[in-house]
Amino acid sequence: MHVYVVGNMGVDQTYLIDELPEKGASILGQRISQDLGGKGANQAIILARCGINTTLIAGSGDDSQGAWCRKKIEQESLTLFPIKPLNCATDTSIILNSADGDNANITTTTAAEILSLEDIKTALAAAQPGDVLLQQGNFSFEKTRAIFEYSRSRKLFNVFNPSPVKTQFAQLWPLIDLAVLNSLEARLLSQGNQEPVAAAQQLLNDGVGTLVITLGADGALLFGNGQQHHVDAAPCRVVDTTGAGDTFLAVMLASSLRRGVHVDPKALRHAVAAAAVTIGRSGTLNAFPSREELAALLA
Repeated sequence: MHVYVVGNMGVDQTYLIDELPEKGASILGQRISQDLGGKGANQAIILARCGINTTLIAGSGDDSQGAWCRKKIEQESLTLFPIKPLNCATDTSIILNSADGDNANITTTTAAEILSLEDIKTALAAAQPGDVLLQQGNFSFEKTRAIFEYSRSRKLFNVFNPSPVKTQFAQLWPLIDLAVLNSLEARLLSQGNQEPVAAAQQLLNDGVGTLVITLGADGALLFGNGQQHHVDAAPCRVVDTTGAGDTFLAVMLASSLRRGVHVDPKALRHAVAAAAVTIGRSGTLNAFPSREELAALLA
């Protein structure tokens, strides 16, 4: 089994602030870290650390930040495509961490968007029926749809984490075998349903195969095969929530793949435990569980 993560990678610059700013506000902050990031890179790294054969399909620029990102990826047990830089600036995320552990992110997608559909098809040439294609919300709606349509034509298993969210993504559900959303994304993509269960029912009716909705401190919900399961969050000290959702998704998927089963409550329990590790640390890559920690968790 092989997972192809089609997404982005870039530089995460994290700033500590007193509280998230209101519109028009000017605030002071302290830069506390620079780390490898991008939802595509985050999820691919965690999957690889879980022992899953993983290819990250993500563009990086021909600048010093791109070279730094590629060097970081070389230290992980995954395949990067393309290896050569693109003629553009490397994508960057500005992460604002408030004193209460909340965060807001600003992300560029220049390098992600320059990577063409033909480039992505080339990277998927070796994919076999039943392999997994995992995509986030970093591309345009048209490009996202085209990738999932191509993947479906190759009989791959489509996993979608629609973040950053676009309302048009609601048109893609018939192409999606597994969707992972937080409660805000579920509401925005289900015609405004406030309650997670009502939102889930709408999304399932719209064509999603299996659905997971994360609820932060309230844990996560799993919907599929006419069943609903709730898993509590793992106790932890909140230091920095950045990357927790990516950790959750990757570990949940890895748990099910390693056991050869569909996503189940055990996979969610593994995922919330791993997310708690990330939340208890500062940064992005530096906060992720190590290969050894994940092996113990998944044992």
